[in-house]
Amino acid sequence: MLKEFRDFISKGNVMDLAVGIIIGTAFSAIVTSLVKDIIMPPIGLLINRINFSNLYINLSAKHYASLAQASAAGAPTINYGTFINNVIDFLIIAFVIFLIVRQINKLKKPAPVAPVTTKACPHCLSAIPLAATRCAYCTSPLDENQEAAVSH
Repeated sequence: MLKEFRDFISKGNVMDLAVGIIIGTAFSAIVTSLVKDIIMPPIGLLINRINFSNLYINLSAKHYASLAQASAAGAPTINYGTFINNVIDFLIIAFVIFLIVRQINKLKKPAPVAPVTTKACPHCLSAIPLAATRCAYCTSPLDENQEAAVSH
C-alpha cells in the first residue's frame, strides 16, 4: 500500500497539480491586492467616495458607525462590500486564466491529418484501397469516371 501511495504521489500529474495550486494561491493574493488596493479605490471615489470593503448591512438593533465597530462588538452583519470585492477578484482571475489557456492552445500544434488511403465502392459502399480497380467485396469493376462522381 505504501508503494502504491508513493507511486501515486510521484506521478507527474499530482506534482503538476500541487505546483498549480501553490502558484494559484500566490496569484490570488496578488489579484486580491490589485482589486482591494488599486482598482476599488478609484471606483469608490467615482461613486461618492465609497469604500466597498466597509459596505455592510447591520442585522442587530444597535447602530454602528463602521463595519470594524460592528465586528468588534460581535454584531451580526452581511458584508456585501467584501462580497463585491471577491466577485471582482474572481472575474479578474478567471479572465487571466482564460488568456493563459488561450495562449497555450495557440501554441499547441494541430494533430496531423491522416492521409486518405481508401475510397468507397460505388456499388456496395465498402471501403477499398485507392488504387483498387475491382471491389474486393462485391467484385464490381471500378470505373474512374464513376468513382469521381461518387466521391464528390
